Amino acid sequence: MKFEPDRADGVNQISRQEPGVVWIQAQAHSSSLLVPWSGNVRPWSARSFEGLSSEHFDAVLALQPELVLFGSGARLRFASPSLWQGLIAARIGFETMDTAAACRTFNVLASEGRRVVAALLLEPPAA
Repeated sequence: MKFEPDRADGVNQISRQEPGVVWIQAQAHSSSLLVPWSGNVRPWSARSFEGLSSEHFDAVLALQPELVLFGSGARLRFASPSLWQGLIAARIGFETMDTAAACRTFNVLASEGRRVVAALLLEPPAA
């Protein structure tokens, strides 16, 4: 699926998403990543849904978002709240959706000037 959003200067935009790959502007990413509303896109050490830990979600805190969109992969899966307890304690909003929906939602919120981070779990497509 290709996106054609309005582009705001200095704001990250997800330009395309397909199973196992996300494009930020013209750069393709095939492993999990953290996409802040502004600034550098960062690799995210999460490799699988089953391997998620609280340390994965604690990595988002340094980006100081007001809201985190967790893209759980090709299908909607909910991580245990105990894993994102640090975000709850910091009073940071947290929403879970499949990765494609997280990409679309990120673009809308980032274009509105929201301090949003997309934590996108990218797993290899099923064979």
